[in-house]
Amino acid sequence: QVQLVESGGGLVQAGGSLRLSCAPSGRTFTNYAMGWFRQAPGKEREFVATISASGFNTYYVDSVKGRFTISRDNAKSTVYLQMNSLKPEDTAVYYCAAAYGSSKSIWYTNAHSYNYWGQGTQVTVSS
Repeated sequence: QVQLVESGGGLVQAGGSLRLSCAPSGRTFTNYAMGWFRQAPGKEREFVATISASGFNTYYVDSVKGRFTISRDNAKSTVYLQMNSLKPEDTAVYYCAAAYGSSKSIWYTNAHSYNYWGQGTQVTVSS
C-alpha cells in the first residue's frame, strides 16, 4: 500500500522555523510532482507549495513566498518544506501530496491533480 508519511511538525513561537519532511513508503515518487497543502481549523484545505519531479521548478502561494522553501532529494525519495519566519496564521495541519505528471518539469496547485496524500502533521505557531 502506498503511503506518504509527513514529519517535522510541532509547536514554535512566531518568527521561528520548522522543517517538514515527506517520505513515501510502498513506491518511489521520482516521476511525481510533489506538493504541500495546509488546512486550518474551520477553513478549507489550501495549496502552499509545489515542486516538479525534476526539482528544478517550484511555485508558492503568495502568503509564504520568501519564507518557505520546498525542495526534494530524489535519492532519498524525500520532499522538504523549510518554513522560516513563521506566523500564527501559518498554524494548520500540513499535508504532503504526490501527482503523476506527463513531464518532469510540471507542477500542480490544484488538489484534484494529486493522486496520493499523507495523513498530515500539525504545525502550531504561538504569538
